[in-house]
Amino acid sequence: MPNERAKALLTDIGTEELGHLEVIATLVHKLVKDATPMEMREAGLGSHYADHDKALFYTDASGVPWTATYIQAKGDPIADLAEDIAAEEKARATYQWLINLTDDPDVIEVLKFLREREIVHSQRFREALYLVEEQYNTRQFF
Repeated sequence: MPNERAKALLTDIGTEELGHLEVIATLVHKLVKDATPMEMREAGLGSHYADHDKALFYTDASGVPWTATYIQAKGDPIADLAEDIAAEEKARATYQWLINLTDDPDVIEVLKFLREREIVHSQRFREALYLVEEQYNTRQFF
């Protein structure tokens, strides 16, 4: 990242995102820790249980495992920040759809918190993009 202030923003966001992963993992753990194998199957998690028991194994909603190919990077700060903004907006939408799928007030509160943080991250990525574009437009980029 060619701009020190933008670099600091990205460090803050990245640190918080690791915390989000921990929050989600804790939430999932609490939801399944006392479930029987039959309850796991009835909840649509039979294949997960068969492969991983109740271990946290990061997948999407279709069961596709997380992969580093989900991370998009061109090496161009402007393109990469635009991609980051899009990723935050997609995460915000996903949290909303998860909220729509549950009636558990405790789960909803956690998801609302995470959804709001994605909005803040999107705004902060936009701030970083502005800083880099400003630097680029004044030829300080290279």
